[in-house]
Amino acid sequence: MQSPTVNFCFKFLSLQEAAQALIYAGMAGSSLENIQEKINEYLERVQALHSAVQSQNTDPLKSKQQLDLERAHFLVTQAFDEDDKGNAEEAIELYTEAVELCLKTATETSEAGLQSKLKQLARQALDRAEALKVSMSKSSQKEKSTAAKPNQPVRTFFPLGPDFSLNDKPQTIRAVQASESQRQRYTAEEIEVLRKTSKINGIEYVPFMSVDLRERFAFPMPFSDKCGKLPLSPKQKAMFAKWVRPDDITNNPTMIYTVSSFSIKQTIVSDCSFVASLAISAAYERRYNKKLITSIIYPQNKKGEPEYNPCGKYMVKLHINGVPRKVIIDDQLPVDHSGELLCSYSNNKNELWVSLIEKAYMKVMGGYDFPGSNSNIDLHALTGWIPERIAMHSDNQAFDRDSTFRMLYQRFHKGDVLITTATGVMSEEEGEKWGLVPTHAYAVLDIREHKQFYPVFFQGLRFLQLKNPWSHLRWKGRYSENDTRSWTPDLQKYLNFDPRTAQKIDNGNKA
Repeated sequence: MQSPTVNFCFKFLSLQEAAQALIYAGMAGSSLENIQEKINEYLERVQALHSAVQSQNTDPLKSKQQLDLERAHFLVTQAFDEDDKGNAEEAIELYTEAVELCLKTATETSEAGLQSKLKQLARQALDRAEALKVSMSKSSQKEKSTAAKPNQPVRTFFPLGPDFSLNDKPQTIRAVQASESQRQRYTAEEIEVLRKTSKINGIEYVPFMSVDLRERFAFPMPFSDKCGKLPLSPKQKAMFAKWVRPDDITNNPTMIYTVSSFSIKQTIVSDCSFVASLAISAAYERRYNKKLITSIIYPQNKKGEPEYNPCGKYMVKLHINGVPRKVIIDDQLPVDHSGELLCSYSNNKNELWVSLIEKAYMKVMGGYDFPGSNSNIDLHALTGWIPERIAMHSDNQAFDRDSTFRMLYQRFHKGDVLITTATGVMSEEEGEKWGLVPTHAYAVLDIREHKQFYPVFFQGLRFLQLKNPWSHLRWKGRYSENDTRSWTPDLQKYLNFDPRTAQKIDNGNKA
């Protein structure tokens, strides 16, 4: 039976997603009746449930022995996967480690129910490991008889694939089959370029290869990154208390409940352009059902969905210096003395994808002490899509506002682009007046145009819906939620926007 807090979380998420689905339906021109009223109702209930969840007392965290059982279970599930793929030796190793962990943990607990589960899991793992050993013994003679002869001819080349290496010497590998003759080959010069561009901030990030899909994620003990903990920024250091793992702060950690731009919140790490890029990528995945985010996080289950790893090891695929590269991280995150995360996170505190993707990117960038970048770099790192920058200021004489808006509008609604925007330098007074942050990046969630008829002419109103990565501090200018004069009933209906509802929740979104 789920705890009340977990039930609250599911209700909170389902209502939030229902509201988002209705908003997207409105964007697509849905003719559903009372769609705005439903959106308002769901958003109000989301806010009420969020407040209720925040006021709930959390259950006691799981014991070490319960966490050991979760790791042992993950070891067995990973062994099953290797077993199913025919990788008997890897499977036996994982089964054996699971058995040893179960038996060790069973001696450390007096809880009968937990002991029973540990012993049952150990028996299942041991039985399968023994069966595999017998099977391997019986087939060993047959494998020897069918093995390749020692004098079999070989061929040396530099493929960017399972046999690729950054070592100085070319590899001698198995004979190339005819079906492989069309595979991409790389020259020594190209390999040298890849070698040099793989070392970033003192760490080597090799190109992502098919062999990386067999990366091991299951261990008897929690995984710790051999590169150590990420350097903290001065703001983080001033508030830092300790590094924690997800099971130190929640009983129900999960990788993803839902990929939503609404749930992403930036904190004190100065990576607004990255968080904006993450938000718009999440919005795109949700809107078009294309896996921009969920496809880059490992481990994944058989459905290709990223999953929570109780052993604490993750791999994120990022496009860096021209090619996709694997970034290995552990799940240790910085918190302050109140237990609040000092990194970006999901509004659902059980959900990890926001914090872990950010951590992987910060690792490549040298740590949380990050001076900032721009969305051209960040979006390409997340998606591999080729960036284009448009300078929308008075100094750019080539900028044409009408043709640029038309181009962005058409490509956005076809699903051909991801768009972020950024403010320039401005005074604190200007920022306060308009509700904008100087030199700050925003995710563009929607682009709309509304034609209004006047006695003599038509006037087109153009709107960008922006998300502040901070998830607060909203627009204060014309067409803000407090601008009662500009929001005509017709315009509210067209944009599915109710200023009165928006006044209740500051989520950082701007019309």
